[in-house]
Amino acid sequence: MFKRVLIANRGEIACRILRTLRAQGIASVALHHHEDRGAPHVQLADEALQLTCDTPTAAYLDQVQIVECARRTGADAIHPGYGFLSENADFAARVSAAGITFIGPDADSIRMMGDKIRARAFATQHGVPVAPSVAATEPGDIERCATAVGFPLLVKAAAGGGGKGMRIVRTGAELAESLRAASAEAQRYFGDGRVYAERYIEQPRHIEVQILGDGAGGVVHLYERECSLQRRYQKIVEESPAPNLPAPLRTAICAAAVRLASAARYRNAGTVEFILAPDGAFYFLEMNTRLQVEHPVTECILGVDLVAEQLRIAAGAGLPFTQAQLVPVGHAIECRICAEEPEHDFRPATGRIGVLQLPVATKVRVDGGIRLAQAITPAFDSLLAKLVVHAPTRGEAADSLARALDEMVLLGVPTNIDYLARVVRHPQFLAGRLHTGFLAQHARELAVAPDRPGERAAAVLSALLTDPEFNRAALAAPEPYATIGPWRN
Repeated sequence: MFKRVLIANRGEIACRILRTLRAQGIASVALHHHEDRGAPHVQLADEALQLTCDTPTAAYLDQVQIVECARRTGADAIHPGYGFLSENADFAARVSAAGITFIGPDADSIRMMGDKIRARAFATQHGVPVAPSVAATEPGDIERCATAVGFPLLVKAAAGGGGKGMRIVRTGAELAESLRAASAEAQRYFGDGRVYAERYIEQPRHIEVQILGDGAGGVVHLYERECSLQRRYQKIVEESPAPNLPAPLRTAICAAAVRLASAARYRNAGTVEFILAPDGAFYFLEMNTRLQVEHPVTECILGVDLVAEQLRIAAGAGLPFTQAQLVPVGHAIECRICAEEPEHDFRPATGRIGVLQLPVATKVRVDGGIRLAQAITPAFDSLLAKLVVHAPTRGEAADSLARALDEMVLLGVPTNIDYLARVVRHPQFLAGRLHTGFLAQHARELAVAPDRPGERAAAVLSALLTDPEFNRAALAAPEPYATIGPWRN
């Protein structure tokens, strides 16, 4: 096993990785930009180094500087987390060339699966279904071939993800402008303006399968996750197992994921994502060659630590269990707590955390990377923390999660906490009738009536005045999370 691991990331996922490193007795190295110098992941690591870059984002993308930090600290492995450089093939190759272990797949696997066009071709070659698509990447060629596939079409970036470089096109008149806009956005975010188009499936479900591979063709799946609740093509609620999924369909989807990963001789943790049409047909979407944000729900139902398994495989060990030994128990649901304004089309929000109270129920897992008095800036992703509940049944999990959201208070920056509580209480959510258009379809029911002028400010002020010790307690709180007072957001 490794002696010292450098985490090339920040925030929630850095804290999550640190927890496993500490449990296994492995020394940790954190990185940070000057703006992040007081962040929880910096405080929790055994050692922390500052990256010298003009902007915070550039710091966590500086491959040369990150590898040099690993050398200076004697780290024998680098964990990229998710986002930033986690799916950058050049970074994986650079780390390996420096004699340091990259905790993830090799550069060739990242290159193949990171290019959606190549990945689709590979999936087709190995019998994994893909949605009908245009066999072209040049805008002019796509326009000429689009009629054969039929509208609506989904224009997508060949590289990258997160909904960037993506457009739904319902008529031929919209196609040229959509191709231009998607290509420009893809170039801006990924440095690669190639796009392609595939048949757009109306009201699909988004089902993904967690896999582990040993690099020699051995692969196990850790069952599926339902990830259909999304805004701007990004997930906010995930669960496992997927509700209302017939057993034969679950088996077929998981088998397809294993077949794809095995053919690629995939090593380490990865996720194969599928679109599930209302008629039961499923299509390969993409493969994420990293740990997913939503990995905790899989850990809960199977009792595994996916970061520990990543470390084990990267260190050269084989798979620690057979498929037959992986038996899911109960149901887990995760909510992403984000700094955003749902009432304004989920606009990212900023501010400083003035009150932070976490749910205290024993069955609630909180993964986060925030602390009291921390400034939330536009420099990074809006994800602040994740609430995860595991219970014997889906109904019990949803009920516990709703109560946990009620208990959680985060003041000082707008969040989606109350919105999520309404989502997990919605009758259609409770019935498991999910699809990627769920939030838009039920927008009216999920909206909240605006406060009367000054109502919220008065409520918060009243609560604060009931406890004269609040200010002193808030300023003195030493932990990344501080539970202070009974105030509701």
